[in-house]
Amino acid sequence: MLLEKYKIEEFNQAGLAEHKRRFDFAASYVKNIDEVLQKLIDFQVAIPSWALGTGGTRFGRFAGGGEPRSLEEKIEDVGLLHQLNRSSGAISLHIPWDIPQNPAAIKALAAQHGLKFDAVNSNTFQDQPDQKLSYKFGSMQHVDKAVRKQAVDHNIEVIRHGIELGSESLTVWLSDGSSFPGQLNFRKAFQNTLESLQEVYAALPDNWKMFVEYKAFEPNFYSMSVGDWGQSYLYASKLGEKAYTLVDLGHHLPNANIEQIVSLLLMEGKLGGFHFNDSKYGDDDLTVGSVKPYQLFLIFNELVEGMDARGMNHATDLGWMIDASHNVKDPLEDLLQSVEAIMIAYTQALLVDRKALAEAQQANDVVRCQEILQTAARTDVRAIVAEARLRSGGALQTLQAFRQLELRKALIGERGLKAVSTGL
Repeated sequence: MLLEKYKIEEFNQAGLAEHKRRFDFAASYVKNIDEVLQKLIDFQVAIPSWALGTGGTRFGRFAGGGEPRSLEEKIEDVGLLHQLNRSSGAISLHIPWDIPQNPAAIKALAAQHGLKFDAVNSNTFQDQPDQKLSYKFGSMQHVDKAVRKQAVDHNIEVIRHGIELGSESLTVWLSDGSSFPGQLNFRKAFQNTLESLQEVYAALPDNWKMFVEYKAFEPNFYSMSVGDWGQSYLYASKLGEKAYTLVDLGHHLPNANIEQIVSLLLMEGKLGGFHFNDSKYGDDDLTVGSVKPYQLFLIFNELVEGMDARGMNHATDLGWMIDASHNVKDPLEDLLQSVEAIMIAYTQALLVDRKALAEAQQANDVVRCQEILQTAARTDVRAIVAEARLRSGGALQTLQAFRQLELRKALIGERGLKAVSTGL
């Protein structure tokens, strides 16, 4: 559904005076406010097609009403999010959950909603109904070369779909690994995986990137063939200059220093992008910033510092995407909250006094270093983020607009109460 522009304008009008007061106060502390606002306007976070419906656990799935039943309806939902927040201008597809039957029509529909296609994602962690060989014991690591070839062929097929849609990157996440000691020969599993990835890499167009995603555990609980950032970096380094590490915030062991990982990968030119989410224990796929907002800020602090040091464009030189599972929330409300949390953390990182921090670090003034970072992290930048949205034609308060305009009710009216999203 397309939301009439006047409805957003009418919604904004009621809170405009209060917003102006809050923004003027917040902006008074920012010397380069126009530059910050432009960076926020430019910054876009891709929405994954699989996150637009209710997720599930190993034990059950509790579908909500009005879920998108097709790729076309998923694009419409991302378009709706983008109308509200003006920061969700891309969609990331998972193949074969969302294979475009008519690529030209799908691409035109996305353009109608102001969207482009971000990374395409392959799937060798499930067996599909028409699949000849099983991935029960792995895909690219498998001892059977025929299984490995099937996984490679699938990834090359995903690339072809991406080319038709205008995507320029492939994300490969492998569930490969082992659950028991002795189940795998680690060296052979690594070599099989590398050889498989090399075949996929060879099929990449010149302007494409390959993102190698890692995960510490699950579905295998003894070893993972791409289990941490070091293994991903090793694969990416061996593959070539078009291969990068992708960091999923939930794919780490508890207390991992993700901000340090990000800094070092960026320094080596091998950081490709992010899957944003949050977690308490493991890969919980929770709303971004809902559990560890300060960690999110610290990650963005390293991103801004590292990207600026390399002269990179914040908006386009890395891939920014949410990866989440919405088990108890309305998926669209959750995504609005996640994008808001990302924009807040990014804004706070832009406000860090880099010169003062560098001087304090050089002087080993630990207390001053902490104060500089926490001053930025404790700054209420919500009005600055809202102003960037307002200047782009979005809603001042996205979640409130979604509810006040009764958009979920409208989606249920169009699709029914029992609609279930495709994919997971």
